[in-house]
Amino acid sequence: MKATTTQKMSIRQLLAPALLAIAIAPLAITAQADNHGDHEGTGPDHERMVERMEERRQAVYQRAEISEEKQAELNEAHAEHREAMHALREEHHERIAEILSDEEQEALRSAMHDVREEHRSEHGKRGHYVDSKNGADSE
Repeated sequence: MKATTTQKMSIRQLLAPALLAIAIAPLAITAQADNHGDHEGTGPDHERMVERMEERRQAVYQRAEISEEKQAELNEAHAEHREAMHALREEHHERIAEILSDEEQEALRSAMHDVREEHRSEHGKRGHYVDSKNGADSE
């Protein structure tokens, strides 16, 4: 039986990084979402998304058997990371504004949008090459 307990501990130790990544993923999505559309991070859609992410994070914590004390520490670390990313993004936007005029920034955004759409039409939603003659995906 002792070997089984050791094996379980090993499996938990192996799965811990993956579970942590799953727990962090909603925060990354939130950071990405804040960079698009709703810059204030408010509104009913944002609130629902935050609630869903919190529910998922709590489910992951429970499944990983993370103590409440460590959950609080993780949540604090996530919040600090998110704030740092927000500050870095703001600093980047300010630097871009120093380099490009408003018109140049808009032209750059438009060009980036066009390139992204071209890439999607050529590679499909998941990044696979779409053969326009045969309509087939290939890698």
